[in-house]
Amino acid sequence: QVQLVESGGGLVQPGGSLRLSCAAPGTIFMRLYVMGWYRQAPGKQRELVATISSGGNTNYPDSVKGRFTISRDNAKNTVSLEMNSLKLEDTAVYYCNAARGTYEYWGQGTQVTVSV
Repeated sequence: QVQLVESGGGLVQPGGSLRLSCAAPGTIFMRLYVMGWYRQAPGKQRELVATISSGGNTNYPDSVKGRFTISRDNAKNTVSLEMNSLKLEDTAVYYCNAARGTYEYWGQGTQVTVSV
């Protein structure tokens, strides 16, 4: 079962930008969760890209800090990831995640390919 739905992936050149969106089709109210974006490239482990708490606090790893921005729109019940200055190493499947205590939900992923 798909609990979260990502969209916005695609092909982009190095230095370009892309905006990903995450929506909850069912009963997940994102304002109650820590929301996160993860990514996984072929042959590599899944890694955390960004998180945003219910209070709006954000965290980013050094690899994307200053380039990626996570945000939430509680009225629309969506979470976005704005990606700028994209690099080849950003190529991966990007997943949306919602977590609250022992509860965890995932999307199906959306492909982001950065290529010349």
